[in-house]
Amino acid sequence: MNSKSVSLEDMLPVIKEQLDSGKTVSFIPKGNSMRPMLGDGTDMVLLKKPVGKLRFSDVALYYRRETDSYVIHRVVGFQSNGCYIMLGDNNVVKEHNIRHEDVIAVVTAFYHKGKMYEVTHPGYRIYCELLFFIRPIRRIYILVKSKLKRGKN
Repeated sequence: MNSKSVSLEDMLPVIKEQLDSGKTVSFIPKGNSMRPMLGDGTDMVLLKKPVGKLRFSDVALYYRRETDSYVIHRVVGFQSNGCYIMLGDNNVVKEHNIRHEDVIAVVTAFYHKGKMYEVTHPGYRIYCELLFFIRPIRRIYILVKSKLKRGKN
């Protein structure tokens, strides 16, 4: 079987069409912002069109207007104007003003190192809870790691 790498932007019309017809879409995201949950180009997400508003800790694919890009990040808060506050598991800067209409899909399951995890699985729910509580420590770890990395260059 031949495989071909195609940009998300090029596939978005097909993805939206599939989601609108009630189907699940899967793809392998690029980037490190969702580590340790998703590795850069190695893990796969399964997406469905969201039913209603997103909930705390949902992971969603959305359009980021400021950078004209598509991102998969986690809901970490809600604003009084109805927008979401999003954050990658491996990021320290929260994104504000993510409108519900910017959300394309929500992650229902993912493959990490070849093993499938559904977002309803108790083990994943525990991961989400732990992630929330260790976020302040993780933030310090990420900042220190980043400074050390810059010092080596």
